Amino acid sequence: MSKYSINQFIQQTVQDKAGQDFFQLETPRILEVNLRDKVWAKMGSMISYNGKIKFERERVLEHGVGRMFKKAFTGEGSSLMKAQGNGQLFLADAGKRITLLELDNDEITVNGNDLLAFEPGIEWDIKLMKKIAGVMSGGLFNVTLKGRGMVAITSHFEPLTLLVRPGIPVMTDPQATVAWSGHLKPEIRTDISFRTFIGRASGESFQMEFSGEGFVIVQSVEETISDRNSSS
Repeated sequence: MSKYSINQFIQQTVQDKAGQDFFQLETPRILEVNLRDKVWAKMGSMISYNGKIKFERERVLEHGVGRMFKKAFTGEGSSLMKAQGNGQLFLADAGKRITLLELDNDEITVNGNDLLAFEPGIEWDIKLMKKIAGVMSGGLFNVTLKGRGMVAITSHFEPLTLLVRPGIPVMTDPQATVAWSGHLKPEIRTDISFRTFIGRASGESFQMEFSGEGFVIVQSVEETISDRNSSS
C-alpha cells in the first residue's frame, strides 16, 4: 500500500515506544538508542533525538596516542562522535540496513565504514591490512570490538553470513566484506595482471582469504571509495 490518509500514515510509521532496550530498531534502517549515559556512533549518523543529549566529535587523544597515529596513517574518514546524556537518539547511515549484534565476551572485526554504533563498555582497536592499504586509497581500515554489549553494523541490503570451516577457506571481495569473527586472520590474495587490473578499482584482483573456523559477513554491493567518503 502506497496511498494513506494522514492518520493511516501516522499509525503505520509512528515511533514504537513499547521497547526500552538500549539499542532497538525502529525500522530496518533506523536505530533507536535509549540513551542513559553515552554511546559511540559514526560521525554524521544522527537523524533525530529528544531529551538532553550533547554531541562531541571524537577528540584527537580521546582513545590514546596509539589509535590517533593509526587513524592518521590510514586516512580513515569514519570518525566517531560521542553522544552523552538522557533521551532517545535515532541513527542511520545512507539508508543502509542495520544489524544488531550482542557481544557476550565475543570478538568481532568490522569494516570501519560499516560500524554504526556500539556501547561505551566495549573494548575496541583499529586494525590496518597493510598489504592492501597502499593499493586501495583509504586502505582497509577495520575495527576490532570485544567484550559485552551491543554493536550496530550496517550493510547494503540484507547481509549474508558465510561459515568458515577448517580446510575450506572462504574468499571475499574486500569492498563487499562487512565483518568477521574476531579470531579469524584474513590474508590478502593478489592476482594482478594486465587483463585483471584494467577496468577495476580494486575488484577481483584482490581477495580476502579467511581460513580456520568462524564466519564472514558480506553485502551485495561493493562499497567504492566515493561511497566511503560520502557517508563519513
